[in-house]
Amino acid sequence: MNPTNLTAMAPATAQPQDDQTASSWVNEVSGLVSPPDVCIKVFDLIESQNPSAAAIGEVVSRDPNLSLRLLKIVNSSYYNFSSKIDTVSRAIAVIGISELYSMVIAITAVKTFSHIPHNVVNMDTFWRHSLYTAVVSRLLAKRLNVLHPERLFVAGLLHDIGSLIIYHRAPETAKELLIQSEGNEDALHQAEAEAFGFSHAAIGALLMKLWHIPDPLCEAVANHHQPGMTKQGSMETAIVHLANALANHTEIGAFCELPMTELTIDEACWAQLGIKPDDLDQETLLEEAGQQFADMIGIFY
Repeated sequence: MNPTNLTAMAPATAQPQDDQTASSWVNEVSGLVSPPDVCIKVFDLIESQNPSAAAIGEVVSRDPNLSLRLLKIVNSSYYNFSSKIDTVSRAIAVIGISELYSMVIAITAVKTFSHIPHNVVNMDTFWRHSLYTAVVSRLLAKRLNVLHPERLFVAGLLHDIGSLIIYHRAPETAKELLIQSEGNEDALHQAEAEAFGFSHAAIGALLMKLWHIPDPLCEAVANHHQPGMTKQGSMETAIVHLANALANHTEIGAFCELPMTELTIDEACWAQLGIKPDDLDQETLLEEAGQQFADMIGIFY
C-alpha cells in the first residue's frame, strides 16, 4: 500500500448512544426484515449436535432461486475452483457448512433488507458500495489468514444496513446529513450520532442481532467507523473498517458515488490487524476485488 495516500485518523471517542430510540426504530421494521425461513432452518440445523451437510443441502435446495445464486457464486472467480460445481450438496462439500451459511445469509439479506421503504438514496449505489466492501473484506481476511473469511463478507455486505432504517424513519434529516457530509461516511457517522444519539453503524448492529449473526460481526458493524472502540472481534472490526475505506477510495465502490481523494484509516486499525500500511499491496487487492465484484453484482442484484 502506498503510504503517501494515507491519512491517519486519531483514535475515536465514544459516541452518544440513545439505545431506547435505536431499539424502537429496529422494532418498527423488524416485521419487514425478519430472517427468511430458509435461514432459520439452516441455522437450527447448524446449531444441532450433528449438522448434516445432506440435510442442509436439502433445505437450501427447496429454494430454487437461492440454490441458483449459490451455485453461480461458487462457480465464479470469487472461489475460482478448477471444475464446475453443479449441486448444493457438492458446494457444501467444497466450501463447508459455515461458509455456505454465510452465503445464504448474504443472498437472502439483500432481498429482505431491500423491503425497507424509503426515497432517500439510489439503492443500486447503496448495494454496490456494500458489495464492494464485502468483497474487499473477504479478500483482506484471506490475506490475513482469518478463519472462515466468508464471515467477513457478510459483515462487509451489511456494514451500512442501519442506514436503511434511518432513511425510512427520518428521511428528511437523513437527506440533510447526507448533503452535509458530502460523501464522507466518517463525517456522516459523526453527524448521525449528534442528530439521533446513534449512528447507522449502531442501529445496523442491532438489526443484525435479530438475524442471529455472531457477536464479533455485529460489533464489527457497530464500530466500523471507530475500530479502537471494539471490545471483542477487533480483527473483524479492523477488516471492515479498512475495506470500507478502500471501497470509498474507488469509483466503483464509493459511498454516494463520490470517491474520497485520501484514504483515511483509523490508527488503531493497523495494530489490530498486526500489519503496517506498506505490508498490503493495495493495487493487487483492488484489482482482484474489481474482478470478483463484476462477477458478483449480477448474482446479488
